[in-house]
Amino acid sequence: MSAGLSKRDGVLFVVATPIGNLEDITIRALKVLAEVDLIACEDTRRTARLLSAHGIRKPMLSYFEHNELRRVPELVERLKRGDAIALVSDAGTPAISDPGYRLVRAALEAGCSVLSVPGPSALTAALSIAGLPTDRFCFEGFLPARSGPRKKILADLKHEPRTIVFFEAARRLPETLPEMAEIFGADREAAIVRELTKIYEQTLKGTLGDLAAAGAALKGEVVLVVAGASEAEGGQAEMGGLTVEALREAGLGLKQASDLIARITGRRRREVYQEALHQAERESGSGGDRGES
Repeated sequence: MSAGLSKRDGVLFVVATPIGNLEDITIRALKVLAEVDLIACEDTRRTARLLSAHGIRKPMLSYFEHNELRRVPELVERLKRGDAIALVSDAGTPAISDPGYRLVRAALEAGCSVLSVPGPSALTAALSIAGLPTDRFCFEGFLPARSGPRKKILADLKHEPRTIVFFEAARRLPETLPEMAEIFGADREAAIVRELTKIYEQTLKGTLGDLAAAGAALKGEVVLVVAGASEAEGGQAEMGGLTVEALREAGLGLKQASDLIARITGRRRREVYQEALHQAERESGSGGDRGES
C-alpha cells in the first residue's frame, strides 16, 4: 500500500473528499482510493461520480447513519483479515459530524491501523473566510431540528467566548437565526457561508439581526459562523448571571447598578453604564433612562 503497510496489516484510511469542486482532492487521496480493496461511502452514487471523474473504479459499500450498526462489525472484520478500506463521506472530511467516527473507534478498539488522508473540510473552509476570530473556536455541528432543544443548546452557548461554528440546513435558517438573535443578541456578528467551492459560493456577513432577515431566501446546506461572547457578556457569566438588569429589578437605579457591576468586574463604569443604557433603549424602544446620570 502507498502508506508503507504490508497487505496483511489491514488499514482504514479516512479520506477527505471535495465539498463541491471535484478538483479539490489531493494526489495522495486519489492514490489511496485507487489502491484500497474497498471504499466505504455515505452515498455510493455520489462517490461513483467522484471516482469516475478521476478514472478510478473500485468496489464500494454504503455506510451511513441508518446502517452503521450493521456495517461496523462487517468492515472491522475485513480490516482484521488484512483488507485496506477507505472511508469517505459525501463531502469533506469523514467523521466530522457524521457516523464515520463509530467505525474509526471500532477499528482502533480492534487494534487496526487508522490513517488520515487530510483534505477539504467545510468547517475550516468557512472559518477561514468568515472574517471572525480564528485563534480559538468551537464546533457545534448540526443543531436540533426542534425549537425547544435548539434554544436550550443556544442558551448554554450564550456566554461562550470562542467563535462558534455550526452546520445547518438553509431551510431552517428562518427559525434558527431569529432564535440566535434573541438569545445571543441581535448585534452579535456572524457569517453565513453557503455553496462552498461551487459556482454560486456566497458569504453573507453581518449581525444576527441582519442575517435573520436575509436567511429566508437561501437554499442548500450552510456553515454558520458566530462571534463569541464579548468580555462584558463573559463577565456576566462569571458572576453567575449578576447583571445590571438583575440589579435594577432588585431596586437599584441604572447608575448605581452600573457602578456596582464595574467594581465587581474591574471594567470602566462609563462603559458598563453605556451598555446598560443601550440595552434599556432596545428593550423599551423609547430612549431608556436618559434622565439618570
